[in-house]
Amino acid sequence: MTIQHDTERILILDFGSQYAQLIARRVREQHVFCQLVRANITAERVRELQPSGLILSGGPASVYADGAPTCDPKIFDLGIPVLGICYGMHLACHLQGGKVVPADHREFGRAICRVKASEGLFAEVPEEMIVWMSHGDQVSVSGSAGGNEFISLASTDTCPVAAVRHASKPIYGLQFHPEVSHTPFGNQILHNFLYKICGCAGRWKLESFIEQTVADIQERVGSHRVICGLSGGVDSSVAAALLVKAIGQQVACIFVDNGLLRKGEVEAVQRTFRDHFHADLHSVDAGARFLDALAGVSDPQQKRQIIGHVFIDVFKDEARTIENAKFLAQGTLYPDVIESGAAADGPAATIKTHHNVGGLPKELGFELIEPLKDLFKDEVRRLGLQLGLPETTVWRHPFPGPGLAVRCLGPVSPERLQILRQADAIILEELKQSGWYRKTSQAFAVLLPVQSVGVMGDGRTYENAIAFRAVQTDDFMTADWSHLPYELLAKISTRIINQVKGINRVVYDISSKPPATIEWE
Repeated sequence: MTIQHDTERILILDFGSQYAQLIARRVREQHVFCQLVRANITAERVRELQPSGLILSGGPASVYADGAPTCDPKIFDLGIPVLGICYGMHLACHLQGGKVVPADHREFGRAICRVKASEGLFAEVPEEMIVWMSHGDQVSVSGSAGGNEFISLASTDTCPVAAVRHASKPIYGLQFHPEVSHTPFGNQILHNFLYKICGCAGRWKLESFIEQTVADIQERVGSHRVICGLSGGVDSSVAAALLVKAIGQQVACIFVDNGLLRKGEVEAVQRTFRDHFHADLHSVDAGARFLDALAGVSDPQQKRQIIGHVFIDVFKDEARTIENAKFLAQGTLYPDVIESGAAADGPAATIKTHHNVGGLPKELGFELIEPLKDLFKDEVRRLGLQLGLPETTVWRHPFPGPGLAVRCLGPVSPERLQILRQADAIILEELKQSGWYRKTSQAFAVLLPVQSVGVMGDGRTYENAIAFRAVQTDDFMTADWSHLPYELLAKISTRIINQVKGINRVVYDISSKPPATIEWE
């Protein structure tokens, strides 16, 4: 999708805040489109993009530190409303003649904020509220906040200037973080900035996104065909459903069954896309090919490399059977674009390398279509439901590309995969029946490369152990283990040991990330 120039938008200048993407999500929840852009974007480029407002994010630096990130000071002369958050507030005040100094008392965590004027930015916000602070510097007070050009709007016990506005320009600042859930009235404050100060109308809705994206795809594709790599995961499934809505049978969905999928996944994909959406689904049974290549391999990195190479070969073989194919579609999301540094005006720092489907667009000469590249995960899930995807697909937990191969520690074999597949199915079934599936971010079984002594009936056993992993996280960068009820853990353990032949022990992984990772390999 290409956002039209007449679409109202907010630009978020990213100064390295861990909350930058969260700010963007909060703005979009208010039905206003926004984009993360590099901190040093020029005033001229900002003028070209015609945003309704600018938000300057927080960041770890001090405005006086060597090499501290800054922005083009001319953006403050464009007449576009600006909201600085934490470091963004310091920078806005600093560049407009205010003074920023080390605070006498640093503030980290919850604080009581007292509002001096319940209007404008603080309309419908109580005079005293809880906010979330995270700062060591603050704007100094000299008669008014940071000099004669700024007016203090709020304070805490240790921070006289918890919010400011410029006396003559539409520049506002918040020392606290309105985007986090620990600031209960943060959404109202952002709403006030977007609607009362920036004059937004709230045109960013998924219904209009679908209409515009469908039109864009139809215009770009014309009479050619599009190949969509379908993994069965949320992102690729929503991308495929959107393409089918736009161009129907011109889309060829290639689903590679690598023999490393969970129980019932192949049938679920076929049922959804072949039977419900009536898509041109190419389901390739390549399990034997993958397992032959993995025979005797235990090293996890070697497993990943083998699976990647075989996948490319299988995908290429099937793609060549589709005539008049000019495009390859994939479910790239906005965070992928941001973190890879691939956005035209986005932050330049690369957090992770964004990859196309195994490098296939380059190898096969396809043009790339990424219909979800402007969306966050929560928006993609809502879009999937609107397109008619089943909830089981839309709320599916993340699943690694190499599949069960990296949850089967040690050598991969059909027998070991069957044990793992059965145990994993029991875990997911019990979580769904108990209502805990949606409360956990990811849950799965791991087959350990060890055996242990057990007793069943009157006989001694020496069989495999299963590790059960369930975590709760917002961003998958950090995660805590899920505190499941003991009764549920006991039921899962009992069912696995009784029903999965070859298992006599179940352990629950209570490691957090960091230091552990979510997946074991």
